[in-house]
Amino acid sequence: MLPRYEYGDAVRVVRNVRNDGTYPGMAMGNLLVRRGSVGYVMNVGTFLQDQLIYTVHFLDQDRVIGCREEELIGADEPWTPSRFETREKVRAALTLAVDGEVLVPAGTEGEVMRVVRDTDVGVQYHVHFPGHVLQVPERVLAPLVECDEQEGD
Repeated sequence: MLPRYEYGDAVRVVRNVRNDGTYPGMAMGNLLVRRGSVGYVMNVGTFLQDQLIYTVHFLDQDRVIGCREEELIGADEPWTPSRFETREKVRAALTLAVDGEVLVPAGTEGEVMRVVRDTDVGVQYHVHFPGHVLQVPERVLAPLVECDEQEGD
């Protein structure tokens, strides 16, 4: 198990990092670092002997946070920002139909299963709606609760 990143490497976090209860002075669940933020590796360690954990200093937020390797990419690697992320609750902003059959009425709640950034037509999402998993473009989704976005979520 060799680390992909070393001390001093610039890395980008690919998903929002929230307090899991280990960050002092903030409530559990509070947003620590927003996806897309760049930080610098300070240390590399292991957790349970099978996961690499990187201590990353995010200068803009002045926070030092532990990140798993799968949460990071190199800061110089291509990055396409997305409005939503995996496991986020969303709602259909439009009625979604396939071959004229309505599968998801507008306003239906769903959960993002996967963010697909490497498409020719922009960010797409695999979203689990009741009874269906659909791949949809970002423009047909809305946040479940509008105030979440205003809080920088």
